[in-house]
Parts: sequence; structure tokens; C-alpha cells
Amino acid sequence: MRILYHHRIASRDGQFTHIEEMIGALRQMGHEVQLVGPQAHQADTGRGGSGGWVGRLKAALPQVLYELAEIAYALVAFMRLWRSVASWRPDVIYERYALYQPAGVWVSRVTGVPLLLEVNAPYAIARRKYAGLKLGWLADLFERYTFRGAARVFPVTRVLGDMLCSMGVRPERIRVVPNGINPRDFADLPTAQVAKARAGLEGRNVVGFIGFVREWDRLDRIVDWLAARPRDDSTCLLIVGDGPVRGELEAQAARLGIAHRLVFTGVVPRSEVPARASAFDIALQTALVPYASPLCLFEYMALGKAILAPDQANHHEVLQRGVDCEMYDPSDPRGIEAGLDRLAADAALRQRLAAAAQATLQRRAFLWSGNAQRVTAAAEEVCRPSASTASTRVGNHPHP
Repeated sequence: MRILYHHRIASRDGQFTHIEEMIGALRQMGHEVQLVGPQAHQADTGRGGSGGWVGRLKAALPQVLYELAEIAYALVAFMRLWRSVASWRPDVIYERYALYQPAGVWVSRVTGVPLLLEVNAPYAIARRKYAGLKLGWLADLFERYTFRGAARVFPVTRVLGDMLCSMGVRPERIRVVPNGINPRDFADLPTAQVAKARAGLEGRNVVGFIGFVREWDRLDRIVDWLAARPRDDSTCLLIVGDGPVRGELEAQAARLGIAHRLVFTGVVPRSEVPARASAFDIALQTALVPYASPLCLFEYMALGKAILAPDQANHHEVLQRGVDCEMYDPSDPRGIEAGLDRLAADAALRQRLAAAAQATLQRRAFLWSGNAQRVTAAAEEVCRPSASTASTRVGNHPHP
């Protein structure tokens, strides 16, 4: 099968990891994949935001003008995608959804090539709440138009799938495809003891976090929690990543006299993340939007770490509280601290949850290869309309 993969990603973060892994898995299955999209991600430094000219444009323009530029870019994307379809003749277009980006729908309708749409977030809703949105009414129109125009839609959680249904997407078009991991990335990793030694954390209990740290992650609460522990306590916080609040967290730790118990690795290549995170004893997932499928959650499972995650419906799709993770109420002002207390005090509990999390990952096959199989199964449905396409609704859709 020929799959034309279209995107508008301008950064080399977890988003582009998702693209690379999906393309790799599809090619491993024997499919031909051609990537179409901007090259701005190649200029990304890994420190957040958008790379290259996209980042400069975003910084220079007022918000409303930047949104108008996004809409105008849809015409550029349409021409690029249309030319690729005309010259390469794919069986399907696979598009990673972006706001103000209806190019895939337009090209699909002009050429008759079915559109498969991957949806990681309802960006009109997300940007209105977290990043500001000046043309909200127009963003809503574009979003619904794009969602409804796809032959198949792949939300990353059932929670998000239900949201798409409320926006008019027909339930039979929805297939839930969560994030996953590549087992190759987690082979031949160092033991926790070796990883700790490499990080200069020998003999310490390590609370770990993978990601680009922003204010809403509220890791300041973890720093306060560390400061409140006994003076002879060895627990520390290891952040495999960087972020705009790094300076504030380091200043907070210094002010509380625990600078030695907060460690940032800084930006590291994706290939090195699993080895660095092998030092974790407790893997921390902070509160996030209720529809997300956090990549690091699956990485924690693959590493075989005791996971502490918010008690949210999207996490219930992956893990079971008390079985393969510990959960906390994100609305409780002491919820995350109480969860850390429980895990820090009970090594046996950590070991049991860690082993169960790793077993759950393997049993439910949260792998990029499994995701590629689900995508190609849907592609075969839309490419053979005469075949049976009986589908179950989102709430009952078979999940790995």
C-alpha cells in the first residue's frame, strides 16, 4: 500500500517522534510511505516551541495575524499535497491533524484519495484555553470541517473519540490509536544502579520525570515535597529534559537548601532518554488535559518503573490503579505528595507496580507496530468500500 503522510510539525519533540516511529513501523510492514510537510523541524534546538522560520514568525506577529498566516498556509499545504498525490498516486493520505489545516480534506475531495486523520488534541479547544486564540469561531469551523471530512479518524484516547463524536464525527469512522513504544529503544538498558552511578546519584531514591518542563507540570510541588522530607532522606528529583521553568525550579531548590537533590539532564537525544530514565525508582506523570495520550507514560511502562499518575479517564484506558500504577487525585492539594509518600516508603509496592506495568505494556501491545497495523486495517476498509466495514462504537472499540 502507498501511504502519503502529511504533517505541519515544526519541532523535533514527541510529535515528530510519533511521526518517525509510525512511518518506520509502516515501512517495516512493507508499505511505501512518502512524507510531505514543512522542513522547519530540522532547525529545532529541542528547547521547545517551533523551529526555524515558523518560530520566528510566531514570535514576530500579533496572535490574530499569526492565525491568519496559518489559514493562508493551508493553501500552500494544499498545493504541495495535491502535487504529491498527482505524481506519486498514493492509496490513502494519512494526515496528522493541525488547526487551520484542511488541506487533506480538500485534496481528498478533489482527487478521491481517502483521508485518514490522526488527532492528538482538539486544538481549537486546547489553544483557546492554554495558548490564546483570537479567531475562535473560525477555528471551531475549521476543526469540525476537518474532523468530519476524513474517511477514518484516529484519536489517541477514547475520551478524545467521544469529544469528536460530539463534534459530528460519525462513530463508525473512529478508531482509537494510543501512543506506544518501539521495543528496540528499550533493549540492553543499564540497571537502575548503573544508571544512577552514571548520573552521580548512587544510593539515592530517584523520583523521575521525562519531558519538557512547563509551569503547568507543577514540579515546584515536588521540590517543596523534597524539602519537607527528613534531612537524612536520600530522595531526589531527576528530570530527563529541560524547559522554561528550569531556572525557577533550580532557584527554588537552592532557596530551600536542596539544590543537590534536583538534577536536570538538559536536552538529550531521544535515543539516550531510556538509559537516563533507567535511574528512576518512581516515574512521575503530572496532571494534563483529560484527552491526551502521554508518550512518557508508555516509556515508563517499558522501563518497568513504578508509575504515579493522575486519576483521570485517559489514564484508566491504559493502567489500573493499585494494579500496575499508583494514582492521585489532581484536584487534591496534597494528592501528588501523598502518592509520593506511599511509593517512597514502600519498596515492595514499587517493585510490584513496576513489574505489573511492564507486563501490561507487553500484554496489550502498546507498540508502534501495533498502531501501524490498526491504521492499515482502517486503510484497507476505505480502499475496499464493497468489503464489510462493520465497526463498533468508540466506547466499545477493541483496544490493544
